[in-house]
Formats: sequence, C-alpha cells, structure tokens
Amino acid sequence: MLINIGDKKSFCRLVDTVRNGGVAIIPCDTIYGIVGIAPDTEQRIRMIKGRGEESPFVRLIQSADWLPGITNQKLPASLQAYWPGPLTLIFTSREGGSVALRVPKDNQLQRLLKEIGQPLFSTSVNRSQEEALWRIKDIIKQFEHKVDLIVSAGDIKAGKPSTILDITLRPFRLLRQGVLELPDSYFPEK
Repeated sequence: MLINIGDKKSFCRLVDTVRNGGVAIIPCDTIYGIVGIAPDTEQRIRMIKGRGEESPFVRLIQSADWLPGITNQKLPASLQAYWPGPLTLIFTSREGGSVALRVPKDNQLQRLLKEIGQPLFSTSVNRSQEEALWRIKDIIKQFEHKVDLIVSAGDIKAGKPSTILDITLRPFRLLRQGVLELPDSYFPEK
C-alpha cells in the first residue's frame, strides 16, 4: 500500500502496520528507510534486501533511557549532544556481541517509537550492495510488492546515511563516515 505523508491517516496506518508485525518504507532523518519491529522482522527485512546473515541492522530507540534494556553501557557524556541525530553507536549487547543503536531526530520516527514502545530495525531502501534509492518512483517499482506500506514524501535527494561509531573500543573507532562529522578529538590516532 502507498500513502502520502500528508494524508491525515498516514501515521495511523503506519502505526497499525508496524504494530502488527509489518514492514514499512518511510522517510527517515537522512534518507528513506525500511523499518520493522526488532527483532521480529529481521528475517523478512533480510529477504527484502537480499542481505546475508552477517550484517546486523541498526535499531532505532526513542531515547537513551531505553539503553538499560539493551546494553550495560551508558551513553558517553561526550556524545550526548549528538542524540537525537544521525549518529549510530555500537554498544555491547546484553544478549552477547554488539548492537547498533540510534536515536532519530525525525518527528514521525519519534512518534512511531513512542506508540510502538519497542526498538525498530532501520536500514536503507535498496537491495544489498546497491545504492540507496531516493526517487519515490524507483522505491515503488522495486519494493511496492515486498513491503506492507510505503509512506511517500516525494523524492528525497540522496543524502549521506548516519555516521557509525564503535564505542565498545577505546579510543572509539569510526566505522562509517556519514552526514555527521565528529571532532578529531574522538580519534587520537589521526
């Protein structure tokens, strides 16, 4: 189903879709994203993207207050100013291994997280190893019959994704340079 973001029922349909285990494509902070409840929709999103088992998805959380249920680590004080925003942080997971978390700035995503009350997977709209799609006609053509809902905000010029920083290591390690440029002081080896 395709719905325009300006439609008065778009948010209610988005909440219903996601709450009932569906997968949606929506405008996010920097690009369109595929979202679904974590961890329930993982296998379906992997099939949609054609993505292997080894690459984890980012999980969106409403605020740092959600961290204790996911990790024993705290958000470092030096990074608090970047949440909410386009900064994905790698934490140690309570379940073992690590987990990538981001607090989105986008109002619709914040409202959705509040309504659902659970972390959401978020990943770019593309097949694995291909460029992220930003033209709505291309998104519809490739994914309309693979997801339950597409919320259209028109074309969103291809932007950079979030910056990814691994904070399980000291010093922190930059895994992907995205739209947010962190000060050099985070990377003493430079």
